[in-house]
Amino acid sequence: MSTKTIHNYINGELVAPISNQYIDVKNPATSEIYAQLADSTEQDVELAYKAAANAFSSWSTCTTEKRSQILLRIADLILINLDKLALAESIDNGKPLQLAKTVDIPRAAANFHFFGTAILHFSSESHFMEEGAINYTLRQPLGVVGCISPWNLPLYLFTWKIAPALAAGNCVVAKPSEITPMTAFLLSEICIEAGLPKGVLNIVHGYGNKVGNAIVSHPKITAISFTGGTQTGAAIAKIAAPLFKKLSLELGGKNPTIIFADCDYEKMITTVMRSAFSNQGQICLCGSRIFIERPLYEKFKNDFVNKTNELIIGDPLEDKTNIGAIVSEQHLQKVISYIDLSKQEGGKIIAGGNQVKINGRCSNGYFLEPTIIEGLTYDCRTNQEEILVQW
Repeated sequence: MSTKTIHNYINGELVAPISNQYIDVKNPATSEIYAQLADSTEQDVELAYKAAANAFSSWSTCTTEKRSQILLRIADLILINLDKLALAESIDNGKPLQLAKTVDIPRAAANFHFFGTAILHFSSESHFMEEGAINYTLRQPLGVVGCISPWNLPLYLFTWKIAPALAAGNCVVAKPSEITPMTAFLLSEICIEAGLPKGVLNIVHGYGNKVGNAIVSHPKITAISFTGGTQTGAAIAKIAAPLFKKLSLELGGKNPTIIFADCDYEKMITTVMRSAFSNQGQICLCGSRIFIERPLYEKFKNDFVNKTNELIIGDPLEDKTNIGAIVSEQHLQKVISYIDLSKQEGGKIIAGGNQVKINGRCSNGYFLEPTIIEGLTYDCRTNQEEILVQW
């Protein structure tokens, strides 16, 4: 299998990292190395910052119509390249190809379209003060901002940060996850084709402790948007707070699904299945704890287990697949460790819980049965800690 070289996108060009070092990127469905990723450092982040700072004056002062046209062109190109991007995301992330085609990539395009049109339609506020004074609100770009996104919805969440920042007139230094970098790289190519001015968006690849830390601690990057684990968020806040950076932190959680006996049963169980197991459960909004009103408990449990056992685990590229691969071997072992922990905490595995061997192309992939655990206390670790997180 030939490997792709993923370069940084700095000052409108695809460039090698200064270190000339690269990181192996694996396809989680096959465990094969399919790409070499730029192993960037603080020096690459500094180049990206300088490019963004140089571009800020012209980008922030150009008309909203001009910014809108470029963002809408990016949105159009994402949809034109939907199949290519969806395949890249499936290979990157291990998710079913159909999920990437119908959710992740269309939503990435929608992010650019929404913010590209929103800047054309906004209202200002003002109010009178005593003695004839007027207070009014100005919306002005902050400058160069940093955007750091996770691996579970690689292009969806990456564009959710970048699109509003660019629409508002900011320039961006962005870092995608080193585990799932390919769609961000393809976005670089799309931005070049769309005519995004040089330096407005810069994408620096690599590890969090090198690239992410350099973005967060850079004294002239004025705001940080981060999605990831609570521990990492706390570390970012500790660095950013003394520098008075603006922060947007979307951190860990443990979302409960609450089922009442008078619910619309068929609609409920369809929603619960999707909430629990879409993207192998690797979504920050997934319903990972389920509380059921007692009169409905046994019926729901039996139906939920039966439907879970019917899910097809397999090659993410096959249309029939419901459950693809876990994003990495490290994360697979983490999930397995929580299944083992749940048993120690008194839980009973009533569906799944086992690693899966797939025949053929995916025989060495990272596959796990969707798992249901019964009988855990509400305050145990399995019910309190977000298992999907690996930032």
